[in-house]
Amino acid sequence: MSAPTTDVVDLVRELVRRPTVSGDAGPQREVLGIVTDVLTAASPHLHRRDGTDRDQPWTLLTSPTDPGRPRLLLACHVDTVPAADPGSWQRDPFGADLDGGRVWGRGGSDMKAGLVAAVAALATAPAGTPVALLLTSDEEIGSRGAAAAAAAVSELEVGAVVVPEATGNRVVLGHRGALWLAVRAQGRAAHGSTPERGHNALLDLVAVLGRAGGVLPLAEEPFLGRETWNPGVMRSGTVPNVVPDSAEVVVDHRTVGDGAALLAWWRAQPEVAGVDVLVDLPSVRTPAGDPWVAGLPVPVESAPATYFTDASVLQPVVGRAPVVVWGPGTPSAMHAVDEHVEVAELQQAAAAFTEVLRRWPA
Repeated sequence: MSAPTTDVVDLVRELVRRPTVSGDAGPQREVLGIVTDVLTAASPHLHRRDGTDRDQPWTLLTSPTDPGRPRLLLACHVDTVPAADPGSWQRDPFGADLDGGRVWGRGGSDMKAGLVAAVAALATAPAGTPVALLLTSDEEIGSRGAAAAAAAVSELEVGAVVVPEATGNRVVLGHRGALWLAVRAQGRAAHGSTPERGHNALLDLVAVLGRAGGVLPLAEEPFLGRETWNPGVMRSGTVPNVVPDSAEVVVDHRTVGDGAALLAWWRAQPEVAGVDVLVDLPSVRTPAGDPWVAGLPVPVESAPATYFTDASVLQPVVGRAPVVVWGPGTPSAMHAVDEHVEVAELQQAAAAFTEVLRRWPA
C-alpha cells in the first residue's frame, strides 16, 4: 500500500494544539473548517454541506457520483474530553509534542489521528470514488453532532461505514450502547446541628446506590458482553451545616438492549423522586461474515469496543450497510493523562484507508 501525500503528522499536531472540548461549539466549528479546507484544497470536487444548528455543528463532504452507487462513509468527531488536572501531565496537553515516535496531547488517540488518516485517504481518492466524510461535534457527550447530521446522512446511499476511533488499527465490529440517567432524590432542609428536623436527600441517593450494584437488571449478550453501570457525577447540598433537600447522581450505563429494564428499576425505587434520560444510544453490531469486512486489509478483533461511538446514531440511518470501528490510537490512552498516538499507527491507518478507498466498491 502506498502512503498518502498529506503530511499526517503535521496535521494531527495542528489539530491537537487546538482544544475542542465537548460542549464548546466555537472551537469545534473552527476545526471543522480547518479540516474541510485541507481536504477540499486537495480534492476540490467534493461537495460541502454544513449543519445550521449553531450549538451542534457538523460538516458532510461528498463526492459527485452516479445515482445507485453506494458510498463509503467515514465518520469522525472533532471534540475531546477535557484535559483534567494539566499539572499531572508530563507534557502540555495541547502542546502536541513529537517525541519517541508519538504525538502527545489530548485528542491524539481520540480521535484526531483517525480523522487525519481519513482526510489523508480522501485527499488521494480518485474523483469518481463514491465516498463521504462526516465531521461531527459533541460525540463525547452523547453523539449530539451525529444526531444533528443524521437526516443528511439518511439521504445518501451508503454501502459501508468506517468510524476511525482508536482500535490499534484493528477492525472492531461493534460496541454497547449508552444510557445516561439523572437520578434525583428530594428531601427537606434543616440546620446541620438538628438533622432530625429535616430529610437528607443525599443519604437517600447513597442508599439507592448502595444496593444498586447487587440488584440492577444488567443484561448480557454473547458478543457485546454484560451491561455495566457507573455513577459518575453526584451533586447535592450547598454548605456543610445544612441538611441537603435535593440530590442528583448521573449514572452511565453501557447497554446491550434497549435499557428499558434499567430505567424502570431506577424509577421504581422508593427514595427516587425522578429520573431524566440524558443519553440513549443503541448498541452496534456488524456480522463477522460480512463480505466487505472479510476483505479489509487488517485483522478483525474478536471483542467489541468498550466505548460508544457515533455508529450508534449512524447505523439506524444507513440501512443494512456494515459499520466498523477502525482507526489508529491506543484505546487505553483515550481520556487518559498523557494521551498520545503512535506515528507509525497513524501512517499505517492512512495507508490502509487509502487502499480501501482505491478498491471501493469492490
